[in-house]
Amino acid sequence: MNQNYKNHRRYHPLFHLILSFLLLLTLVGAIWFVIRNGVSLSAILYLAIVVILVIMYLLIRQYPLKVQDRAIRAEENLRHYVLTGELLDSKLTISQITALRFASDAELPELSVRAASQNFSPDDIKKQITNWKADYYRV
Repeated sequence: MNQNYKNHRRYHPLFHLILSFLLLLTLVGAIWFVIRNGVSLSAILYLAIVVILVIMYLLIRQYPLKVQDRAIRAEENLRHYVLTGELLDSKLTISQITALRFASDAELPELSVRAASQNFSPDDIKKQITNWKADYYRV
């Protein structure tokens, strides 16, 4: 399947659907347990463990994306430098740079200048790409 604007987002059903649902169900169960049994040591511990699991769930997704954003920034800066002899404009945000990674080599220099000067949103950048450069490795 060729990647494009309409299908470029990655969802992992096990993580995004099943684990999210089970964690939400567990959180509701922990709150119900505290309400039903009153404020007891076991109820508070159960709720605390579930809150810790929720925090871990959020961080497990957040940390790899932050690391990957740093790698994308470096890759796109290098690609832009190879194409133009200059680094990307420092006004570009990481979200904009992440969107620019889908632009073909021919489109990147001009689109990056317009994105910086007109402060395009990442979605606006993606919509303006005509020759999509797929990224199948995004976490």
